[in-house]
Amino acid sequence: MYARLENSITEILASYKISEQRAKVLKPLVDYIQTKVGEHESIAFNFICTHNSRRSHLCQIWAQVAATYYQVPNVYCYSGGTEETALFPKVVDTLSIQGFSILKIADTENPIYAIKYDENSQPIIGFSKKYIHPLNPVSNFVAIMTCSNADQDCPFVTGAALRIPITYEDPKQSDGTALQDETYRQRSIEIAAEMLYIFSMIKK
Repeated sequence: MYARLENSITEILASYKISEQRAKVLKPLVDYIQTKVGEHESIAFNFICTHNSRRSHLCQIWAQVAATYYQVPNVYCYSGGTEETALFPKVVDTLSIQGFSILKIADTENPIYAIKYDENSQPIIGFSKKYIHPLNPVSNFVAIMTCSNADQDCPFVTGAALRIPITYEDPKQSDGTALQDETYRQRSIEIAAEMLYIFSMIKK
């Protein structure tokens, strides 16, 4: 794992504490992972938000990193939306500052990024897409609803073995303000801390 990213993780683990209330929200996902690990089965997550532009990508990326950091094997993380838009550039900037290596591989209205957390890791391909996109799993995955709108608008997720709401406040509200950089940084830290907490609880 890149040294700067490991430093970011160390700082997050030292400074961010998971509340009892949030631990209860995260417990169903912890339990699911623990069961799958005990049965030596692969684990697939599809993090779903309305536009697949901010929170769902942050969750996908940090969950994959957390699984690697805590050496939980056979974890595959995806993301999607109920609509297709574009990965918001501030998410890319924020993750780059926190230690990810990110390369734009297609410069279109919906850019495509290769996101790496380790020199030898397979890159996470980041771009906005619907949750039913062909790159995403079609069955036996957990649908994790990262925003309340997607949770309400998408009551049934085709192919999902389980559906779990783990919602976050949208950093979009800070766009164009002096608080934008800090809001995105804090949202990324919050999501990273919770994904790290989830995988730290898994007994192998």
